Amino acid sequence: MTDHAARIARILETHQDVVHVGGSTGALIKKDQLLVLDAHADAVHDGARRWVDRREDSGVPGVTVLRLRSDAGVDAAELTHQLRGGAGAHRRTSVTPNHVLQGAPGDITGGPEGKPTPAPDLAAPVGTDGEARQVTVGVLDTGIDEHPWFDKHPWYQDCTADQHEALNPAKESDMEPESGHGTFIAGVLMQHAPNVYLRFERVLEPDGVADELALLHGIAKLQAQAAAKGGNLDVVNLSLGCFTFDDRPSPVLADAVARLARQSVIVAAAGNAASDRPFWPAALKDVIAVAALAEQSAGTEPERAAFSNYGWWVDAAAPGEKIISSFLTHGEENNQQFHGFAKWSGTSFAAPYVAGKIAALMAAKGMTARDAVSELLNAAGPRIPDLGVVVSADR
Repeated sequence: MTDHAARIARILETHQDVVHVGGSTGALIKKDQLLVLDAHADAVHDGARRWVDRREDSGVPGVTVLRLRSDAGVDAAELTHQLRGGAGAHRRTSVTPNHVLQGAPGDITGGPEGKPTPAPDLAAPVGTDGEARQVTVGVLDTGIDEHPWFDKHPWYQDCTADQHEALNPAKESDMEPESGHGTFIAGVLMQHAPNVYLRFERVLEPDGVADELALLHGIAKLQAQAAAKGGNLDVVNLSLGCFTFDDRPSPVLADAVARLARQSVIVAAAGNAASDRPFWPAALKDVIAVAALAEQSAGTEPERAAFSNYGWWVDAAAPGEKIISSFLTHGEENNQQFHGFAKWSGTSFAAPYVAGKIAALMAAKGMTARDAVSELLNAAGPRIPDLGVVVSADR
C-alpha cells in the first residue's frame, strides 16, 4: 500500500462520515452532502428534491448546504455530475460534493516525507529596521501554538483561543499526525520574512483533515478578521488540498478563492501523492501552486522531491524536504521528545517558503503583492518542466 493510500485508509477508518468515490483515482467526500452557490440553490434543490432530506444555511455568505437522505442510497458525486448537466455541459451548475481536504506534509507511513522528527534549536529570525511596509500573511491551517519565536510579536499576542492548535493534553501520548503543522508553517514564514504579521484561522483538525465547508468558513473568518482590524490581507498560505471526484475544480471553492484573490495573493501546496492529477485549490488559476524540491547536495541541480505532485498546473517549486522550523514545545512521537523544533518534509512547507519570499520582497521594496510575485516568478528565472520556477535561497 502506498503512503497516500494508507492515509486515505486511516481517514476512512477514523471519520465515519467520509466516503471514497471514484475508485483508486477518486476522492474523499462527506456523506450525503452537497454544497451549492445560492444563485443555483433553487434549481439544484428542485432537481434533487427526491433525494434531499433538508436544505440548510451553511453559515458562509452565498453558500447553501443540501443534506441528502441517508436511506436514499444516492452517490453524491454521480448526482452532482447529473445536476451539472452531464459530460460536456458548457454552463455548469455550481454544485459540488463536500470534498474532504488534507494538510500536505508528507504522508504517514515513513519515507523522507513522513512524520516530523526532533531537531536542534534554531536561533530566532531577526528582522531588519526600516522596511518599507508591513506585510500581513493569512494562514488557514491547524492553528498556532506558543513558541519562543512568537511570544513578543504583536500578531501572536492578538491570536485568540480559537486560533490556537487543538492539542492532545496527554504529553506522554503520540501526537496526532498533523499536530504542530500550523506552528511549523509560521516558523517557515518567519525565516524568510521575520517582520511579517501573521493572521491564523484554524480549519484543519490535528489529524490534518478538513472539508470544503470548513475551508470556506475559514476564508470568510480570515477576511472578516482583517476587515475588523482595518488592515490588508496581502498573502494567504494554504498548505492543504484535495483531489476532486472528476478532477475539475469545485465551483463553490473556486468562487470563494476568486473573491479572496481580488485582494490577496494566494499560495498553496501542490500535494504529496507523487501525481500529476490537479490538486485543489492549488491548481486554480487564481492560486500559486508550489511543489517541493528534494534536499539538495552541493554541486547538484534542483530536482523534484519524490513525494511531490507535479504537472502543467504547478507554478513554482521550493525546498520541501527535511525542513527545520518551529514546532511544539512538548509532545512525543515514537518515544522521541520535542522541545520546540522539528525536521519535516512536504509541499506544506514549500508553500510558505514561497509565501515568505513574496512577503519579504513586499516589505523590503514597498511592493504590492502582485508586483512581488512578478519579480519572484519572472520568466527569466530557472524553470523545471511540470514544476515551474525554482524558488530557492538566491531568489
